[in-house]
Amino acid sequence: METKQLGSTDITISAIGLGGMPMSISGRPDEAQSIEVIHRALDLGVTLIDTADSYCKDESDKHHNERLIAKALQEYQGNANVTIATKGGLMRPNGDWTRNGNPEHLQETIRTSFEALGGEKPIDIWQYHAPDTKYSIEESLKPVAEAVKSGLIRFVGVSNFSVEQIKRASEVVDIVSVQNQYNPWHRQPEFDGVLEYCDRQNLTFLPWSPLGGSRRASKLGDIKAIARVAKTKGVSVYAIVLAWVRAKSPCIVPIPGASKVSSIEDSVKSVQVKLSLEEVQQIDNETAA
Repeated sequence: METKQLGSTDITISAIGLGGMPMSISGRPDEAQSIEVIHRALDLGVTLIDTADSYCKDESDKHHNERLIAKALQEYQGNANVTIATKGGLMRPNGDWTRNGNPEHLQETIRTSFEALGGEKPIDIWQYHAPDTKYSIEESLKPVAEAVKSGLIRFVGVSNFSVEQIKRASEVVDIVSVQNQYNPWHRQPEFDGVLEYCDRQNLTFLPWSPLGGSRRASKLGDIKAIARVAKTKGVSVYAIVLAWVRAKSPCIVPIPGASKVSSIEDSVKSVQVKLSLEEVQQIDNETAA
């Protein structure tokens, strides 16, 4: 497995990660299947797993995905040197998604995430899931900086942040990663400066929903350039999209979700797919700006 450096740290992570969300939200597989997916990812050399306190069905189920990942790692028979990136700052009332940047809430959910992930070592990467307009970024990140000092968190990232917001966050605590949406239907990071900023500041960019989500992923074959390149290279359209995302910048590490072993196996294959500049341009020309 190809590896990448996490930001400016001395940590290396796999060139592609595993997104845990599909294993814990509504319609999730049974626990045994999810653990099998995680174990297969580890067997294939995946060393980055992305999760969140809000990857659950609703508030009564909070931190489900973190506990699931911790259990899978505990039961794994091989050597698992895994970096877990979790997030906090979203709530799941009745299955909805709402923002909560209340410093007291973030302080509490960091502690619970620490315990859910095993409680034996600092959270590898804790990411502020999305800025809440009810609180300044400085207010929300104050308990995060304190958690770094107290040893609950090792590294900090942000999610769904603009360049200006990343800069403000960096004044409160060191930032190593940015997780924003990026896929053929949502290429905003290419044009809003975020991707360029991550390149320049040596921040790891973790595109969420790199395949466009379950609804759009099924339509990837309708994009002629993607279908054509996939046929030429003898791989799936999903592998082509992940290769296209990775080709955009050396700072990018996709984190496709998976709830089936076949899905993570296919995603890992994408690391071996190399696209020419011409092929990347062809896909660019047929996808949304």
